[in-house]
Amino acid sequence: MITPGTIIFIAFLIVALFVFISTIKIVPQRSAYIVERFGKYRTTLLAGFHVIIPFVDKVAYKHTLKEQVIDVSSQTCITKDNISVEVDGVLYLKVMDAKKASYGVDNYPFASIQLAQTTMRSIIGKLELDKTFEERDKINSIIVEAVDKASDPWGVKVSRYEVKNITPPQSIKDAMEKQMRAEREKRAIIATSEGERQAVVNRAEGDKQDLIATSEGEKQKRINEAEGEAAEILSVANATAEGIRQIANAIQEKGGYEAVNLRVAERYIEQFGKLAKEGNTLILPSDLTDVSSLVATATSVIKQQKK
Repeated sequence: MITPGTIIFIAFLIVALFVFISTIKIVPQRSAYIVERFGKYRTTLLAGFHVIIPFVDKVAYKHTLKEQVIDVSSQTCITKDNISVEVDGVLYLKVMDAKKASYGVDNYPFASIQLAQTTMRSIIGKLELDKTFEERDKINSIIVEAVDKASDPWGVKVSRYEVKNITPPQSIKDAMEKQMRAEREKRAIIATSEGERQAVVNRAEGDKQDLIATSEGEKQKRINEAEGEAAEILSVANATAEGIRQIANAIQEKGGYEAVNLRVAERYIEQFGKLAKEGNTLILPSDLTDVSSLVATATSVIKQQKK
């Protein structure tokens, strides 16, 4: 049978166990607990084993010191050219000072999100729609700078902000698609025209090189022909000169003079014989029958040349 004393003892043990357990605080890694004593900040407990005074000290706040990823919900922003777009993003922050995070602001995640959204609306309002897609990095850096500066008294460090989606109205999407299609067609036409222009230039350059090569070949041909004709003329002249020289030497020899007279007379008669065969009409000199006069004339020429 359980006596009242036993019940009181058991109750005392339970209370003592509860008090003992409440004095022990084990803080996980990368966490921080804020301890208050009679409602006033006393200390910050970091990772490890800690003992506090029950009913006097109380863990008022618990913070994680790991980097937190907070989703910034979609919001409507008006661009500089008066177009409504839906913008959402992701905010990366980390608690650097647990005391400031506890007493500097009531809810630092909510406050950071609100500040990021208001900064986003302000930035989008200064940009045209096309620029919002091109300058995401600039938007991210401005938001990080603004939120980090404002959250410094809260003991929170904002490391990054990333814009996830920028969604314009469907009508704007259709217009942008048409613009992109027109731009692609324009680039295709330009590329085709550039190719045709380059082909014309290449053909013209080829024709030019062909004409140059042809003219160079014609020039060389004419030079070769001229050199050949010159060589031929020179060869004939040398042969003629050599023949005349040999005739002159032959005349100086014994009987050469008489042989020349005979040869001249033979050639003279031979040529007039050919004239008689080739034509019906023949005009003869008055002294043609006198061959001796012909020979005398030729002889006189030879004598003059000999002198």
